[in-house]
Amino acid sequence: MSLNFNLSDIDVNDLDIENMGSWPVAVKVIFAFILAVLVCTLSYFLMIDSQIDELAVAENKETELRQVFRTKYASAVNLEAYKLQMVEMEKSFSSLLKQLPTTHETPGLLDDVTYVGTTSGLTFIRINWEPEIEKEFYTELPIKIEVIGDYHQFGNFVSEVAKLPRIVSLHDFTIQTEKDERLRFNVVAKTYRYKEVQQ
Repeated sequence: MSLNFNLSDIDVNDLDIENMGSWPVAVKVIFAFILAVLVCTLSYFLMIDSQIDELAVAENKETELRQVFRTKYASAVNLEAYKLQMVEMEKSFSSLLKQLPTTHETPGLLDDVTYVGTTSGLTFIRINWEPEIEKEFYTELPIKIEVIGDYHQFGNFVSEVAKLPRIVSLHDFTIQTEKDERLRFNVVAKTYRYKEVQQ
């Protein structure tokens, strides 16, 4: 069977749609090719194109789920270590809370700071409580201190304050020379009181 692809001999008016079997082979091949392209194109846009979008969405979702799985798996694997760490943190937090003065201990803290200053050789000009400063989880209790002494005494005082059993931090210090060549040390000592969470 020879294929004759000489299209100039074909008259389109001679082609009968109801009798395609009588069409020349070349026309049948062209018509079949066009029909195949049309079927493939329609199939792609009607059936495959939306599936490709769904596949892309599903692949993105799979990536997200894999990341969530990895995170949760890492947490689950380390759960016992986290529990131990939580117990340690609670112990540490509890011991730190014990270093904060309670309401009835704050006057004693003023006595402790005064004692540390006098044993360091300082002369107190003034020591008194400033207004409390409320923070989210704690209350700041500032103590304004004004003393006279020398550099070594100031250093010894700061060192001894750091050794107190309660947490006391020193802020905003200034040193001025007096007329008689003595030094005046102004500092704000701050301690903190934990606010109990209301449940």
